[in-house]
Amino acid sequence: MSGLGGARNLLRHPLRTALSVAGIAVAAAMLLDMVMLSGGIERSFERLLLARGFQYRLSPRGTLPFDTEATIPNVSAVVTMLRRDPAVMAVTPVLGAAIFGRRRGDDSLVTLFGYGFDPSTHALDEMLRGRELAEGDSTGILLGAPAASLLRAEPCDTVTIVGRLDPEAAAPAVERRLVVRGIVRWIYDYRGQPSVGTTLPLMQRLAQVASEDRASLALVKVRDELATPATTARLRRELPGIEVNGVADLVRHFRERLVYFRQLALILGSVSLIVTVLLVTTLLTIGVNERLGEIATMRAIGVSRASVLREVMIEGLVLVVIGGGLGTALGLVTARYLDAILTSFPGLPAAFSFFVPRPRPLALAGMALLVTGALAGLWPAWLASRAPIAETLRAEAT
Repeated sequence: MSGLGGARNLLRHPLRTALSVAGIAVAAAMLLDMVMLSGGIERSFERLLLARGFQYRLSPRGTLPFDTEATIPNVSAVVTMLRRDPAVMAVTPVLGAAIFGRRRGDDSLVTLFGYGFDPSTHALDEMLRGRELAEGDSTGILLGAPAASLLRAEPCDTVTIVGRLDPEAAAPAVERRLVVRGIVRWIYDYRGQPSVGTTLPLMQRLAQVASEDRASLALVKVRDELATPATTARLRRELPGIEVNGVADLVRHFRERLVYFRQLALILGSVSLIVTVLLVTTLLTIGVNERLGEIATMRAIGVSRASVLREVMIEGLVLVVIGGGLGTALGLVTARYLDAILTSFPGLPAAFSFFVPRPRPLALAGMALLVTGALAGLWPAWLASRAPIAETLRAEAT
């Protein structure tokens, strides 16, 4: 019996084989998607945090960045201290605040989210068109694409930005006419978030915290990434009133919040392997039972049990290889579709992804699928190789 005989046996019942391959493809697609989901969330979040190479986020004690409206007081002193630290390469404070803008044409107010930051670090944005803010630019502003659409503005246009409204007078306490320097993509914005950015001092005036010198967080980049744990411990000692989180800390917090996604991935991934085992075992068992007479005849003329065992197991591997190949294509398509649905949830950064393909986990999943297919063929292969020759031929004859 040749190895190719195992593959040819599957062609005897093309419809049954095609249905089985389709079932294995669906199971393989589910396994692929669950592998991308299980670790993809953390990988995507880590990649987002390190988009500009800043390994630390410093925020008010007991909060995560932008989790609340809490701010760091006297942030200039904190930044000065950090910049004197030989382990620190760069530091930039960021203030996030709710502000308003007057729409060009009808002068109506629209709600915006404002970033105040150091433009020299390029820590928050990617330029789409126009130019970046200059350091100390007190008359310029950057608009995200959604904000530009709301304000009906383009680079070189002038827009009116309104700070917090005075609750007693129901009128803006601070109002500035600013020139649009550029249209950008804000790295940490959620999809459709209308955000704008100015230099930190200007945003502090708009948010009415200039006298208190406050910021929502500070981004810190260190020179030696290998010394990150030691640097974390030292910064926490030097800044007892501030929450110091490295990227690993933030990823851990994020993982705790989304632990149900990992559980879901584990359950559905396990189900996909079980379905593969059942499909392969069922199809091969039916095929072996239909060919017992043929197998007994081959055994009677000298074909070894090992050859019978090998042929049946090759059938299982062929099924898994074909189904797995189709499942890979199906899994990539469904992953993109599901990712578009999940990332549309409010509050998630637009650059975030739930399904991230990573070569090593995907290779391990593929090996697991092949091993599963091979093991699934063990039982029907054992039945075929151990079938009693005389009894089987007599039963076939009668």
